[in-house]
Amino acid sequence: MGGSPLDIPDTRYVRSGDGYLAYQVCGDGPEDVVLLPAWATHVEEDWTRGALPRFLACLASFARLIRFDLRGTGLSDPVAISEMNSLERWKDEALVVLDATGSRRATLIGTGGGGHLAILFAATHPDRTKALVLTSTAARFTSAPDYPWGLSPERVPAYLHEIERRWGTGWLFARGSHYFSREPGPDLLAELGRAERYTAGPAAYAAAMRMSLESDVRGILQSINVPTLVLHQTDQRFVPVEHARYLAGHIDDARYAEVPSYREEPEAAAATIAEFLTGARPAAPSDRVLATLLFTDIVGSTRQAASLGDRRWHGLLDEYEKATARRVAEFQGRYVKSTGDGFLATFDGPARAIRCGQAVASAARELGIELRAGLHTGEIELRGDDVAGIAVHIAARVAALCDPSEVLVTRTVKDLVAGSELVFDDRGTRPLKGVPEEWQLFAVAP
Repeated sequence: MGGSPLDIPDTRYVRSGDGYLAYQVCGDGPEDVVLLPAWATHVEEDWTRGALPRFLACLASFARLIRFDLRGTGLSDPVAISEMNSLERWKDEALVVLDATGSRRATLIGTGGGGHLAILFAATHPDRTKALVLTSTAARFTSAPDYPWGLSPERVPAYLHEIERRWGTGWLFARGSHYFSREPGPDLLAELGRAERYTAGPAAYAAAMRMSLESDVRGILQSINVPTLVLHQTDQRFVPVEHARYLAGHIDDARYAEVPSYREEPEAAAATIAEFLTGARPAAPSDRVLATLLFTDIVGSTRQAASLGDRRWHGLLDEYEKATARRVAEFQGRYVKSTGDGFLATFDGPARAIRCGQAVASAARELGIELRAGLHTGEIELRGDDVAGIAVHIAARVAALCDPSEVLVTRTVKDLVAGSELVFDDRGTRPLKGVPEEWQLFAVAP
């Protein structure tokens, strides 16, 4: 089952009431799968959000994946705020999209607030529902005398006020997103804030959240007569495991499974869903490859920023990032990501990676910036557009040990370029923080 992100599918529109719904279809498997997430969606921007593209690509590898933005969110037409709190209207919109895509029976995947929509649809339209998958959702999200889990009803008004006040800053998505693997620093918060602003306005989202917090679907769980899978993420804090166990215990013959974090292993959840639908768990794709990693760091970035001032410093950083991206492309590397005051790139050839490190350091010097550049060759795990694994940490630790404008490599890299014209100076063995054993390091001669 493939786990690499797909090209963004074409967005189409279908009329619903007095406006239009935006939807996408990707994949050509024999199963129709409709993803019904919480309301903050944007069918195009979602393909850039954390680990979500990997999850979508996995679903599309064995099914025809159907996604849409509810009215008032994403690329669909707006509606009055007063209409954002109608679960029934949202169910009808799901039916409109199924008709538009020619889907007679589909599996519904309900996540978060979308779980209530999926439950209502499956109970109301069993003839259009082949199966039901519920993940990171609950029968109700607020506590009650006979339901001790969830947000206290007394806290709901303050919570909704906080959503409206902080909407667009990344605060809410950082608390509840399943698809981001790191703690929300300033860069990630900015990314999440942008995602919030793309999906809905603050009043619209607060209205949708109010409906979610007020909804209680316990009374219709026994009316679900389609095969049901309840998934719980083992690290899920926003929706505790008790919610999932309640759902599995109150839906006839529901299957319950625990899966690793979507942030870390979205493929595991998708594989469990595929096995549930097809009866066969697909073989995991090979997502580990050998690569040479180039990790850079600007020397004295904090001091330079203070000296130049924010405006000049950010302008200089823009020039630096453009110059380094050009050098990476020139040496056939892949620019993975910026780290704020440096970058990470991967190469399938260690000699080109070294020469790129030299070229990048030279380009930076022309701008008045000094770099540290560390390289290591090892096995990495491909995670969508990102990479992970101990090799990434080793390259970062090597970069931290560099002298200004130095390119430092591990012995692994040096041994792989034997016979080249590259010359190295032995820097001895050094411990690398958090990495076992000591590592022999070599500086690349100018």
